[in-house]
Amino acid sequence: MTRLLEYIGEAAAALWRNRTRSILTMLGMIIGTASIIAVFGISRGATSGIAATFSSFGELPIIAAVDSTQDYPAQAQMYYRDATQVRAELGGLADYVFPYDDRKWQVRYGDKRDYEDVQSDGDRFDTGALSEGRHIDLADVQSAAHVAILTPDVEKALFGNAPALGKEIRINGSSFIVIGVYSPLSGSFFNNNVGSNSVAVPYSAMHHLDPGPIDNLLVYPARASEADEVIAATKKALQHIHGAKAQYFIQNGAAQIQTFENVLAIIATGLAAIGGVALVVAGIGIMNIMLVSVTERTREIGIRKSIGASRNDIALQFLMEALLLSLAGGGTGMLLGLLFTIGGAQIISKTIGTVIIPYVLIVSLAIAFSGAVGMLFGMYPAWRAANMNPIEALRS
Repeated sequence: MTRLLEYIGEAAAALWRNRTRSILTMLGMIIGTASIIAVFGISRGATSGIAATFSSFGELPIIAAVDSTQDYPAQAQMYYRDATQVRAELGGLADYVFPYDDRKWQVRYGDKRDYEDVQSDGDRFDTGALSEGRHIDLADVQSAAHVAILTPDVEKALFGNAPALGKEIRINGSSFIVIGVYSPLSGSFFNNNVGSNSVAVPYSAMHHLDPGPIDNLLVYPARASEADEVIAATKKALQHIHGAKAQYFIQNGAAQIQTFENVLAIIATGLAAIGGVALVVAGIGIMNIMLVSVTERTREIGIRKSIGASRNDIALQFLMEALLLSLAGGGTGMLLGLLFTIGGAQIISKTIGTVIIPYVLIVSLAIAFSGAVGMLFGMYPAWRAANMNPIEALRS
């Protein structure tokens, strides 16, 4: 151990004597490591934030909608009664089926009114976390109860800072009691795309307000592994009801989220690969400067060998210098990458909500990559120095 520390000290002294050259050599490592850490950290954080937000919606269903590009879309139009028939035909494949509608209706409380997205909801699966109140239950659905759950923006628009729970509002002219308020969605991305101004009511109550065709049919598989089978069975059931020519667009909500996360992972991998190219270039730079160092110190190598230094001693000395160059550049790049990651995470958190950055994994990867580059690209110069003929080295 003492001998190894001596080699480290000698390597550090040699690099310090040529510090300007050493710093320029480390720039490639700094840039490559910083870029990989920033891309990896931010992408992992973004993926975790998206996954956490979607998981707060509860279990995601299979969504069936009429294919509007078919020749006779009116023939394929779905109705409230279809939910019961599809549920019966799916049998044990489906855990729950309910009709879904989304209407732009006037929501009013006292003299305050606004047009909001009024959406139908079921009783078996929580479709979002609540900050207060309760979800729609089976009794609400069976009795077509006029109860509603508001998003925070709707609560604020209608009630200001006053509590909404238990208050009576009017939706499309009908009276409803507020039984719950959703928790705020984290991030502007989900507020803008998922919807921050909406009201949920039992789908049976929605049917009473609008008994016409429905927008979608939501099917919850009994087992997630059988989603593809449920999709095929749902299409078959709808065609049995509306005719073989009826065409439907059926998608798996959970699979869509997984696809989205996979796309993010692929993009992150591609960007990290670009940073990896920078690391390879940095490694070649380290190899080049170490070869120059071997040439410059040929006489020193000859003297060392003449007084008893072994090949391993010479190789270890130069390998240690390459490793120190790589680790110093990688360490500096790691610090810069962490700063970029922290800054990027703060920006992303405003868009998609709280993100989780795996800092321990990032630091471990940075150290591992830096050490690997130093060892890999320092081996040839070290081998060349170790195998130098001492007599020819002394003559040079």
